[in-house]
Amino acid sequence: MERRTVLRAAVVGAGTAAFSGALWQQAFGAVAQPGPSPYGELLAADGNGIQLPARFSSRVIARSGSRVAGTSYTWHFAPDGGACFAAGSGWIYVSNSEIPLVGGASAVRFNADGSIASAYRILSGTNVNCAGGATPWGTWLSCEEVPLGRVFETWPDGSRSGEERTRMGRFTHEAAACDPDRRVVYLTEDEEDGCFYRFIPDTWGDLRTGKVQVLCAPADQTSGPVTWRDIPDRDGFPIFTRWQVSAAKHFDGGEGCWYDNGVCYFTTKGDNRVWAYDAVNQRIDLAYDDSLVPAGTATLTGVDNITGASSGDLFVAEDGGNMEINIITPQGVVAPFLRINGQSSSEITGPAFSPDGSRLYFSSQRGTSGNSTGSGGITYEVTGPFRR
Repeated sequence: MERRTVLRAAVVGAGTAAFSGALWQQAFGAVAQPGPSPYGELLAADGNGIQLPARFSSRVIARSGSRVAGTSYTWHFAPDGGACFAAGSGWIYVSNSEIPLVGGASAVRFNADGSIASAYRILSGTNVNCAGGATPWGTWLSCEEVPLGRVFETWPDGSRSGEERTRMGRFTHEAAACDPDRRVVYLTEDEEDGCFYRFIPDTWGDLRTGKVQVLCAPADQTSGPVTWRDIPDRDGFPIFTRWQVSAAKHFDGGEGCWYDNGVCYFTTKGDNRVWAYDAVNQRIDLAYDDSLVPAGTATLTGVDNITGASSGDLFVAEDGGNMEINIITPQGVVAPFLRINGQSSSEITGPAFSPDGSRLYFSSQRGTSGNSTGSGGITYEVTGPFRR
C-alpha cells in the first residue's frame, strides 16, 4: 500500500500527457487517468442488462449450451478470447472455449446485414483455450492456458483443421499479437512470475519453425529500454521457459495483447496494469496502472483482454471489477464504455471489432449463473457510432 500511495501522490498534480494512438512517442511514462468518456455517460441498463452510452444497443449472439439462432450448432461453454475476420461480404467472429480437455474454438459467420449465416466448430480436443490472436494472413491463434500449453493455428472459415504450432513455445499461454513490421508474434504468459515473449518465424506467414525469445529488463523497471534473449529450450521441460533466462523480466499474470503500428499493448492482472512495448525503440512503459491514479478514482480494475479500434482507442475488458469494458483514449483518458449488470461472478472476454469497426463483440464467460463450468456463458454484439 505504501508504494501505491506514493505513486498516487506523485501523479495527482502532474496532469495527463496525451499519447498518439499509434505510437506514444513523447508521452511514454504518462499513464492514463480517469476522465469523461468521448461517448458520454452510461445510461440505464437495456433489456440484456448492459449499460451503454446514448445511441448504442446490444443483442445476444449466442448462449453456452444452446443453439446459435438460425443454426443447428450448440455454442460452447466458457467463451473466452475472440477476434473478427472478413469473409466475403460479411465477417466471422471466433471464440475460444476455456474448458479443460475439450476446449477448442467456435465461430459465428455473419451476412453483410449482420444476420447470422452459420455457426460451427474450428478447433476441438484442446485444453483450456483462453485467449489468442489474429494473424495478418487471416488465421486465429488459439492458446492453451495450462503449464506446457500449446498454440494452435486455426482457420475461421472452417476450411482446415487446426494445427499445432509447438515451435512457438510450451508454457501457460494467454494471448498473442502479430507485428507485421518486425515479422514477429508477441506472446503473454498467465503466471504470477510470467514473461513476455516473441516468436520469430523463419518465414513470415509460416509459424511451423522459428525461435522464441524472452523480454529482459531489471525486475523493478516500469519504464526504459529492454533487450531480447533466446529461450534455450522452448519445450519448457524439465525447466519452465520463464525460468531459463536469468535476465528475463517477470510480469504478474500476463493477459491480453494487442499490436498497433509500432506498439504492443499487454495487460497484467496481478497489478492491474496495461503495458506499452515500443517495438521501434525497444522499450517498455506503463499505459495504465490503477496505483497511478488518485485514490478512489480507478474505473478500470481486473484488467484482462484488450483490443483496439482504428481511432487508436484501446478497449480493456475486466475480469471481475464491476464487469466493465473501459476505453483508454489517445489523449490518455480512461473511462467506462459499457457495464454488465447482475453478473458479478463472471468476467468479460473476447472483445473484438467487426472489420468495418461498427460492431463490438465480447462474452460474459459465466453469465448470470456464475457457474465455474462456463455453462451460463453469453456472447454479445454492441452496435453504435464507434469512433474511427
